[in-house]
Amino acid sequence: MMIVGLTGGIGSGKSTVAKMFKKLGVPVYNSDKKAKRLMKNSKKLRASIKALLGEEAYDGKNLNKAYIAEKIFWDKSLMNQLNGIVHPAVRKDFTAWAKKQEAAYVIQEVAILFENGLHEFYDKIILVTAPERVRLKRVLERDGASTSDILARMGNQWPDARKMEMSDYVIENLLLEDTVLKVAEIHKLLLNHSEG
Repeated sequence: MMIVGLTGGIGSGKSTVAKMFKKLGVPVYNSDKKAKRLMKNSKKLRASIKALLGEEAYDGKNLNKAYIAEKIFWDKSLMNQLNGIVHPAVRKDFTAWAKKQEAAYVIQEVAILFENGLHEFYDKIILVTAPERVRLKRVLERDGASTSDILARMGNQWPDARKMEMSDYVIENLLLEDTVLKVAEIHKLLLNHSEG
């Protein structure tokens, strides 16, 4: 079974693309959602996160997302330490999940795939792109965050040009009908590749 990474900058529409692959019957693992679930439910992770960020990292049983974001946003070292705790747990969970799937290939949706040096793990990588102004508009409408916050988050991610060099397929996600066609084309190529 092939392991395919799906990534893209904030607001690029990688979740929209992931849903399109799901409609084609491809198993998709959403790393962000799983990470949040693991951070909430794993006693080991909870203890490590509290040790790193303090008791306030949790509000009762739930993650205190605002507090965590505030703590790590401007502190790269702290962000890297948190990633060092969470990412191995997600990797282990993904590997166990992938083994249970019966498909020619599975997709792992990962926001910061290249930034975390995970590209070696995948047989193929799909990058979803969109112009910065489009991404900014999408995130403003979706999250209601400030422009400066969104631009800072974009600044923490590699530019598309750098990611394109390391990707096998690129989907420019502007017009939905074009994206649907591109997803179908890549799906066919991946099926052929997995059989070859």
